Amino acid sequence: MMKAAVVYGKDDIRIEMTPKPSAGEGDLVVKVRSCGICATDVKILLGNGLPKDLPTILGHEVAGEIAEIGQGVDGFTAGQRVAVYPIAVCGECEFCRRDNHNLCLKEFGLSHGIDGGFAEYVRIPYQIVKAGGVVIIPDHLSFEEAAMAEPLSCCLAAARSGPVGPGCTVAIIGAGPMGLLHLKVAKQAGAKVIVADLLEQRLNQAKEMGADFTINTSHEDFVQSARQLTGGLGADMVIASLGIPQIMQDYLPAVKNGGTFNIFGGPPAGQSMTVDPRWLHYGEIKITGTFASTPQDFQRAVELIASGEIAVKDMISHRFSLDNLLEAVEKVKNREMIRGVLSI
Repeated sequence: MMKAAVVYGKDDIRIEMTPKPSAGEGDLVVKVRSCGICATDVKILLGNGLPKDLPTILGHEVAGEIAEIGQGVDGFTAGQRVAVYPIAVCGECEFCRRDNHNLCLKEFGLSHGIDGGFAEYVRIPYQIVKAGGVVIIPDHLSFEEAAMAEPLSCCLAAARSGPVGPGCTVAIIGAGPMGLLHLKVAKQAGAKVIVADLLEQRLNQAKEMGADFTINTSHEDFVQSARQLTGGLGADMVIASLGIPQIMQDYLPAVKNGGTFNIFGGPPAGQSMTVDPRWLHYGEIKITGTFASTPQDFQRAVELIASGEIAVKDMISHRFSLDNLLEAVEKVKNREMIRGVLSI
């Protein structure tokens, strides 16, 4: 048996003993040492996108130690320290063959079809193992930093969709945890970065993490300010690190001609936005979306964190145990922390 945070329904999460998973053929079982607490987990707890099969265990940002090795698995030994890519992919469909594993036609994953990492142990299915999603981490890298590889990998995936590098200006809408990681990715790539948010505290955090400019949208016009900061041209890439279609629509004109607008934050179902096709046509504007990441993005994220090229320790503002996980949920709901991790 093991201790886990088990979700039974909306606002119903219980800390209880549950059967410990075992490794089937090709699988691994990981002893969870750290698991990031994502806003998506909290949205699910609040009833937005509850899994069909309940009860279940959430948590998809996992780092820990190999506890059990299934038959046929090579390259791992018990006790090895690892970070885990959370999406199980078939490796055979059209999207997997193009290395767009996050769009796999048969994808499922931790806390998305199978139990996740808010527990003492988690089973890693053979599809994740086969895709290279279990990455060995060096001894100097803490488990809580390694757990940040999953959200960082999503930001690396977004950066691939547009111009992010020397000579480019990237504007990020939203200075929450993911917005701050976008900031780190863009700065590491050599870009100038503008960060916008309603909360001055978050903008101050962005400045501390390297933002070149900040815009407080509670009293500043984002589009006008972004254009003023870019010589009237607009940003090479704008990343909407929030899921509000009206804001996306209003802030689209902050993109320069030939630039990219990336929809990163997941918008709610049933809401739409209006775009002038003449502007897209004559300005050669590209609108893209980013969902999750690929195993290659994840491996790169681990490398960047382990090498120190991207620091993530300053992102971790709160630490929790399984017993006080509900406190973490409240802090996320009230926007009282940058990023929380569960330590086991």
